[in-house]
Amino acid sequence: MPRRPLVVLGFLGHQLDADIGPTRWSRWRPTVSLCQHEDLLVDRLELLVDLPRQQQQLATVQRDISAVSPETRIEVHQVGFRDPWDFGEVYARLYELARGIAFDTDGSDYLVHMTTGTHVAQICLFLLTETRHLPARLIQTSPPPRGEQLGTFAIIDLDLARYDQIASRFEVEHRDGVSLLKSGIETRDETFNRQIELIEKVAWLSREPILLMGPTGAGKSLLASRIFELRQKRHQLTGSFVEVNCATLRGDTAMSTLFGHRAGAFTGAAADRKGLLQTAHGGVLFLDEIGELGLDEQAMLLRALEEKR
Repeated sequence: MPRRPLVVLGFLGHQLDADIGPTRWSRWRPTVSLCQHEDLLVDRLELLVDLPRQQQQLATVQRDISAVSPETRIEVHQVGFRDPWDFGEVYARLYELARGIAFDTDGSDYLVHMTTGTHVAQICLFLLTETRHLPARLIQTSPPPRGEQLGTFAIIDLDLARYDQIASRFEVEHRDGVSLLKSGIETRDETFNRQIELIEKVAWLSREPILLMGPTGAGKSLLASRIFELRQKRHQLTGSFVEVNCATLRGDTAMSTLFGHRAGAFTGAAADRKGLLQTAHGGVLFLDEIGELGLDEQAMLLRALEEKR
């Protein structure tokens, strides 16, 4: 099978790639050394550069890469930041850059160079790679031991399923979560087991409200509390588990219980009171028999959930 073209994306380092003097070949420069490895043939280098500040530095690096790896084509992208330590600005700029690159994942392999750039830029590149906005693996280059010049590199695949030891730990965590939802009771009902596994996956991956359906006595309250315990165990929650039977809420009491009230809002409201939505903030609010709630209260509750306020 023919070798697929290799494309590397990374920053031109302000510090590590900065030497442009005659002694530069005696110093390790990560962007240049990236193209010197015989077992890593870079066909195209997508270089993120702060122009015009790095104009002279860029010219030197381009010339040196042409000398050590004439087959490497360099594409320059201007990515200057007003504040290179502002996470929002850096992420937004790199996100737009990623959207503008025509990735050919069927015909080429992609690497993101993590050694250069500020720590903020490196974090943003990691996040964009993890979310597949940059459909690539990571490459980390390291300075050479004393007496050598080339340095080393390591390629990191963020598809953790490729790492048997990590994948086995995830499988154990998944089984523990399923066991917690089933209260430790092993069952042979395949339909039930599949349903619990799906609930475990949704509880782990989603932050959206969960609707549990079933007849009275089916165990919805117990399952809701188990979902809370699972999320709490995985450090996804900071608040409490709050449960209310909506069939007991009527009129002003329903509004007050759910959303709170100010003193004097209605007869008997002697003091300010927090609603259950605020009490459960950061945790789980389980609304049992939600279909028994009045239509006005359901509409307000739906709006609060949609707007998250």
